[in-house]
Amino acid sequence: MPARLHVAAPLAAGAEIGLPDGAARHVQVLRLQPGAALTLFDGSGAEWSAEVVRMARSAVVVRVGERREVDRELPLRITLALGVPTNERMDAVVEKATELGVAVIQPLLCERSVLRLAGERADKRREHWQSVAIAACEQCGRNKLPSIEPIRPLNAWLASLSADTPHEARWLLSTSETTLLHLRAPGGAVISLSGPEGGLSPAEESAARERGFIPVSLGPRVLRADTAPLALLAHLGLNAR
Repeated sequence: MPARLHVAAPLAAGAEIGLPDGAARHVQVLRLQPGAALTLFDGSGAEWSAEVVRMARSAVVVRVGERREVDRELPLRITLALGVPTNERMDAVVEKATELGVAVIQPLLCERSVLRLAGERADKRREHWQSVAIAACEQCGRNKLPSIEPIRPLNAWLASLSADTPHEARWLLSTSETTLLHLRAPGGAVISLSGPEGGLSPAEESAARERGFIPVSLGPRVLRADTAPLALLAHLGLNAR
């Protein structure tokens, strides 16, 4: 199978383009040579065949081939809004959620958040998470990139949500409420809200309920902050087909 690479610029059949630095390094690491086949995608939903034309020490030029309409997206638009877990756990959430078909990831700062990011540090971490999502798309075959939103305080994010949600379900992950397995996702979209280590505070849960979030449970076991949203996403993906 040809290597799959993301190119941020719009692609067009017949064009010769220089690959961006990251994609060029990938080609060089794989020791590909002129004439080698590639698959390119620009995030618009399609993918293109391509062929390596020229290589230099730090540059790779490819010729773009035919466009292929390949849809590997879920029929349900799923947003994971979660209190950012510590250490490298958020990287794993972004990677696995991308593979499972998430549309949007909204990192949140909550009362019990251990990791506190703001300003330039927050911007750099968001860029890093987006690069993790791109690499996951290259691996799993997705042609649309999930959106990694800027880190926001939970209350400010809740206040920004529209009150009218006729085609959108809002679920609040809880350890003590109705089991999720009895719920079916609607035909439009789902926003899942979950807390960081230690969960959401009672005041935060109350604020979420006021914005239309319905408490649901993933069962009797307490899942980690990075496990719970992925379990929900896998459940929704399997039941949305």
